[in-house]
Amino acid sequence: MNSPMIYELRRPKQTDPNKIYPALFVMHGIGSNEQNMLSLVEGLEEKFFIFSVRGHLTQPPGYAFFTIEGYGKPHRSVFDEGIRKLTSFIDYASEQYPIDPNQLYLLGFSQGAIVSMTLGLTLGNRIKGIIALSGYIPGFVKEEYDIKPVNDLSLFISHGDMDQVLPYEWGVANDEYFRELGADVTFKTYHEGHTVSLMNQQDFMEWIINSLKN
Repeated sequence: MNSPMIYELRRPKQTDPNKIYPALFVMHGIGSNEQNMLSLVEGLEEKFFIFSVRGHLTQPPGYAFFTIEGYGKPHRSVFDEGIRKLTSFIDYASEQYPIDPNQLYLLGFSQGAIVSMTLGLTLGNRIKGIIALSGYIPGFVKEEYDIKPVNDLSLFISHGDMDQVLPYEWGVANDEYFRELGADVTFKTYHEGHTVSLMNQQDFMEWIINSLKN
C-alpha cells in the first residue's frame, strides 16, 4: 500500500518487535514543509513514532493542506479533500507501522492546527491528544461536518495575544468550543505574535509527556 501523502518519519533508535508505540502526526503551516516542524518535537522520537506530514498542495516556498478564499474561510472542497487525505494517511500509518491505536496524537501550527482540530472533531475519541498552536476551526466544520464525541479527547491549545495573522480571539473560541463538547482542554496564552515561542514549546512538550502517563 502506497502512502497517500509524503512524510518524514522519526522513531526510537531501538524498537521492540513485540511492542506498539504512541504515534504523533505533525502538520506544518502554509508555505512550509515536513522538515520545518521536526525541531519542535526533537527528543520525542524516543517515545513516539513521529510522522511529519507534507501538505499535498504546492504553496511556494513550500506546501499547504488547503487554500483560502477569505479571512478565516478555506475553500470548502479543497479543505474537504485535505481532511480526507490526512484521515487516509492516519489509516495508512496505523496499518504499516507498530503504533498503538489508543495513543494517537496530532500536532499542528497555524494551518496545521486548523486541520488537527478538524481531525479531532471528525475522528473524535479515536484521537487521544491534540496540540493546536495558533489555529481556528472553520465555521462550516462546526456547522456541517459529522462531529464525533470528544469526551475522551485532551487538547493543548495555545495562541499569541499579539497574533497579527489569526486573531487571539479565535484561540479563545477554540478553547470554549472544545470545552462545550466535553473535551479536556489546556489553554495557554503567550505574549507573542504568530509564532511558537520557546516557552510554548516547553509547555506542550511537558503536556504531551504527562498525557502519555495517563
